[in-house]
Amino acid sequence: MLDIKFIRENKEIVTLGAKKKRIAVDIDALIKLDDRRRELTVSSEKKRAEQNSFNDKISKSGIRDERNSLISEMKILKEALQKEEEELKSVLKDWQALMLQVPNIPDISVPDGATDADNLEIKTWGDKPEFNFELKDHLELMTALGMADFERGAKVHGFRGYFLTGSGAELSFAVWNYALDFFRGKGFRLVIPPTIVRKQNLYGTGHLPGDVEDYYVTQDGDTLAGTAEVPMMGFHSEEILNPADFPLKYLAFSPCFRREAGSHSKDVKGLIRVHEFYKFEQVVICEANHETSVKLHEEIERNTEEFIESLRIPYRTVINCGADLGLGQVKKYDVELWVPKEKKYREISSASYFHDFQCRRFNIRYKGPDGKTRYAHSLNNTAIPTPRILVSLVENNQQADGSIRVPEVLQKYFGREIIK
Repeated sequence: MLDIKFIRENKEIVTLGAKKKRIAVDIDALIKLDDRRRELTVSSEKKRAEQNSFNDKISKSGIRDERNSLISEMKILKEALQKEEEELKSVLKDWQALMLQVPNIPDISVPDGATDADNLEIKTWGDKPEFNFELKDHLELMTALGMADFERGAKVHGFRGYFLTGSGAELSFAVWNYALDFFRGKGFRLVIPPTIVRKQNLYGTGHLPGDVEDYYVTQDGDTLAGTAEVPMMGFHSEEILNPADFPLKYLAFSPCFRREAGSHSKDVKGLIRVHEFYKFEQVVICEANHETSVKLHEEIERNTEEFIESLRIPYRTVINCGADLGLGQVKKYDVELWVPKEKKYREISSASYFHDFQCRRFNIRYKGPDGKTRYAHSLNNTAIPTPRILVSLVENNQQADGSIRVPEVLQKYFGREIIK
C-alpha cells in the first residue's frame, strides 16, 4: 500500500505507474474521497469536542432552564455527529477499497509491455542439449519409469491431478534435501509456515483483491496459501523489529495451493501447472533503503540461478514488463528453464522487491538511527518448486534407452546415478 500523502503529492507518477502496469484505478476519485474523508474527520472530531463541552456545562449547570436548553442543543449536535459518522464510515469503506487497488510504482528499469511476451531477456546460461534420438516429454518418461501416475491422479484429484511414485517421489526428496543444504548455506533460517491463513494476509501481500479467483477458501473463510510468501509476511505483522537483525532472511518450505482459474486451457497435462505443489521460498525483510533492496534483490535472484546452474539445466533470466508485475512489485525477474520437447523456456522462479508496500499493510516497522519509526522493505524469490523442476530435470537428462541421468549434485541425496 502506498502512503496517501505520497499519492496526493505524486499523483502523476502514481497514475503513470498504474498505466505501465496496465492496472485501472481512478486516482482522481481516490483524492476526492480523501478530501471528503479529511473534511468529515475534522468536522466529527470538532463535534465530539463540542459534545464533551456540553456534557461538562450540563453537569455544572444548576439552573433548570439553562440545563434543558443545553440538553436540547446537545441533542441536535449528537444527531448531526451521528449523521457525519455514518457518512464517514461509508466514505472510509470506499476509500479503503480504492487504496487497496493503487499499485506500487514500477522501477524505471522495468520495460513497458502488455503481456509476458514483452518480458526482456537479459541473460541465458548453459548449452541446450542435443539429442540423436527421438525426444520424449516428461509425461512419457516419468510414466514409463514409474515415476508418476497421471491417470490415477486425475481419478483421485480431478483435473491437473498427479501422483509422484517410486523414483519420482525419491527425486523430489533429493531436490528438497539438496535445496535445504544449498540455501541454508546462503544464511537463510528455515521455517515451515502454516498453509491455512486468514484472508487479511493475502490483502497484506497484495494478492487480494485482484487474484480472488485463484485461491481455495475454507468453510471458515480462510484461504489456502499459494506461496509461503503470504504466511511469512504475516509472521512479523504488527511488530517493531530490531534493525540490528536486518536483513531477516527466511527459507520457508510449504505445500502451495492454486486454483489456476485463469489458466484452465493452459498446460492441461503434466507437471507444469498443477493445483498443489511444494515450494521453498526465500523471504527477506530489510531496512527502508532503495539501494539495499536492489542489492538484496540481485542476491536472491542469483541464489536461484546458482542453484539451477549446479543442476546443469539451461535457463534464461528475464525482467518482467509492467503488465507482468503484481500490484505491489517494484521489479521482478523470472528464471525460465529449457524444456527440450517443447523447444522453449518455462518459468521456474520469480524474484521481486516491494519497498514498503507490503510492510505498510502488515504494519512491520523498525526504529531508525534518528529514533523515527519506519516501515521496513520486503523481498521474495522462489528457491525451488516441485514438481515443476522435474519437467526440465528429466527432459534435459533423458537417454536414448529412456533412462534419466541424475545430476551429479543430486546423486548423494538420490543414491543412484541413473533412473531406469
